Amino acid sequence: MSDTAPAPEPGPGSPDPAATPRRKGLTRRQKRGVSRGVQYAVFVAAVIAFAVSADWGRLQNQFAQADIAEQMFPDVITLALKNTVLYTVSGFLVGLGLGMVIALMRLSSVGPYRWLAGIYIEIFRGLPALLIFIFIGVAVPLAFPGTEIIGGTYGKVALALGLVAAAYMAETIRAGIQAVPKGQMEAARSLGFSPARAMVSIIIPQAFRVILPPLTNELVLLFKDSSLVLFLGVTLEERELSKYGRDLASTTANSTPILVAGLCYLLVTIPLGFVVRRMEAKAQEAVK
Repeated sequence: MSDTAPAPEPGPGSPDPAATPRRKGLTRRQKRGVSRGVQYAVFVAAVIAFAVSADWGRLQNQFAQADIAEQMFPDVITLALKNTVLYTVSGFLVGLGLGMVIALMRLSSVGPYRWLAGIYIEIFRGLPALLIFIFIGVAVPLAFPGTEIIGGTYGKVALALGLVAAAYMAETIRAGIQAVPKGQMEAARSLGFSPARAMVSIIIPQAFRVILPPLTNELVLLFKDSSLVLFLGVTLEERELSKYGRDLASTTANSTPILVAGLCYLLVTIPLGFVVRRMEAKAQEAVK
């Protein structure tokens, strides 16, 4: 006689194992794998289609003329790229200084200061940068004949870029200041610091550790926006990369200068983008 007890009979309310439906279809992981495979296949197919259908001889003739590219050096570096960097740095410094003032106005306990700062931010973040350049280069001389901006074209570009950048930097700086714990200000005040001195010596340096990555990203954006200088009407010695490449492309009836100018932009923006990513990664590690 066996000691094993017989399996209990399923009751009236118990589910029949044979009638329980089995899970069908792919798992989520399998679906993601299939989706990824389809995307890779579409990408490879698009690359192959372009490689087969492209007229490589014509593309080389239009974009890769070595003799035309050689003619651009060293002026594309010593003139065009140099001016682009000068325009960018001057606009960034104006925007940083003005943005700091506007950020402090936004945080002020005085109502009119906050209102004026808010109006400025909304206006200059809502207007296209191109319109600001046209306003500085065309509207101001028409409205105020004889008015000269200090620095000529360099001053106009610094002012136009700075006005636009200040609206974005002000919000970035304000957020950075508010991210500093309030206890820092209280500790500084307990040590005898005035509010202004505590803000300059304690709060703002800590805020800049937080906002340095977005400010660097703003520098990259200004570097590209400096191409709008061509709408101010510049001399041959004041041309930046876009204007220089465009003029030479028109002279040679070839697109190689445009490509070279674009590569010069990437020569600066790619390293800056890498720096931004590294700073953001370090900031996230510090938070963790």
